[in-house]
Amino acid sequence: MRRSCALLIGGVAVLCGLIVAHLLIGRSELGAADTLRVLTGSSDVRAHQVIVLKYRLPRVLVGIGAGALLALSGALLQAVIGNPLAEPGTTGVGAGAALAVVLSLIAFPGREVAAAASLIGAVVAGGLLYLIGRRSLAVAGILLGAVLGAVTSLLLVVDSQPMGVVLRWLVGSLNARTPSDWNALWPWLLMLGFAALLATSRVNVLALGETTATGLGLPATRARFVLLMIAVLAAAAAVTATGAVAFIGLMAPHLARVLAGGDYRELIPVSMLLGAIGLSAADLLAFSITLDLPGSGPSVTGVPVGAVTALLGAPYLIWLVRKDRR
Repeated sequence: MRRSCALLIGGVAVLCGLIVAHLLIGRSELGAADTLRVLTGSSDVRAHQVIVLKYRLPRVLVGIGAGALLALSGALLQAVIGNPLAEPGTTGVGAGAALAVVLSLIAFPGREVAAAASLIGAVVAGGLLYLIGRRSLAVAGILLGAVLGAVTSLLLVVDSQPMGVVLRWLVGSLNARTPSDWNALWPWLLMLGFAALLATSRVNVLALGETTATGLGLPATRARFVLLMIAVLAAAAAVTATGAVAFIGLMAPHLARVLAGGDYRELIPVSMLLGAIGLSAADLLAFSITLDLPGSGPSVTGVPVGAVTALLGAPYLIWLVRKDRR
């Protein structure tokens, strides 16, 4: 417990440093003193207030919230499915969100209903996962994601207009986040995080295996369903806010397990903190990258954060698979 408290305190300090870096770094020339005056409410410069409060602060807050939810989803899925490689991408939630967005944009041109459609599509995909994956949730999630992705591709071939918007959900991006995105995300973070912490004892028992959990008196089927729904809702809320950011839900729980041990009473809060740090740091790196693309004219500043997490997470996944084989 003492080690976990030290990890949480250190993690919060790192997270505060990342927030400060996000608020100070940007394309506009805004000094630290100007940023501080905006945050303390003593600035009268409207442009500075818009930059800090409407663009920089919501972006970092959404990144922190989505990273924590992805890590929470990954930790629960690894316990429920019993597969160390389980993460939000294995549930088909991201593919369900993307398909719903495509359908909404084809039916109702404009982005007004895209976010609501994304959440509904992600939740429906989670429900389908439970219905068809009673025996093997991992395999069912991969197959469901492949089918939903194929339908999305088919729709985009028929009507390519939503392509640009859908790419945000497929890759994952924190560009142009607004206060409304954060206001839509934080209730999910608070509610699902609290629910997961209340259920940590059941997660510990269920992680021992369904047979053992039943022998210890835990209604395994009901507990499995509740925990799976928490994981799916967490992934759905994160995907709706940022798109299908890859590997945060895989890497954060594994790193938390190394640092804090296998007790989910400590592993879940540490995982959520590491997920928030990981996505926030990846976004800071993504924002700082400048690409010189042939034939594109001026250099492109900033890449989607999902591209950075994919580049960093793919080698980790390969290492994890090789380690599991050994």
